[in-house]
Amino acid sequence: MKRLLTVLALALAASGAQAATTTFRSTMSGPAEGTPNASPGYGVATIVLDDTANTLSLDIPFTDLLAGTTAAHIHCCTADPLTGTAAVATTLPAFADFPLGVTSGHYTHTLDLLDPVSYNPSFITAHGGTVDTAEAALIAGMLANESYLNLHTSLYPGGEIRGFLVELQSPVPEPGMAWMMWSGLAAVGVAGWLRGRRG
Repeated sequence: MKRLLTVLALALAASGAQAATTTFRSTMSGPAEGTPNASPGYGVATIVLDDTANTLSLDIPFTDLLAGTTAAHIHCCTADPLTGTAAVATTLPAFADFPLGVTSGHYTHTLDLLDPVSYNPSFITAHGGTVDTAEAALIAGMLANESYLNLHTSLYPGGEIRGFLVELQSPVPEPGMAWMMWSGLAAVGVAGWLRGRRG
């Protein structure tokens, strides 16, 4: 019985040690811009926030822009969810090594949210003056639907396509490790009770 309890405790500890991640989707288009336009450009980006590792992983495919890219970054934080405009929060003019001068592409990168180079310096200044306070402001803006991904081009210097970051809802989870541990403990307790009644 001691061995079973040890195994169950270790399983619960391992489940608690997993990183806390939140996945966002940004569906970018011209009509979704702050000043809507008729660009056929499109992209559906996936952004994964890991608040244990303090990282933001970006997966940004885009296609059919009318002119070459000049900038790409996340803006935050709008006054109201899913509407309005805001200052640039991340690196200027674009994420590190983002493909510039192209009309289609696919970009992947991971931002270190504890590294000042991941931010627009004025975003840090405007949000408490430290990287920690800037990270907290960006995360809060993302969770509140007050941040958006924007791709700028030479034809649309203010932004050709953009999409607000919207949290993806997780599917119904499988039974969690804690539930399995308590079920296992209950089974051990019932087995012990039955053994005691027979003895």
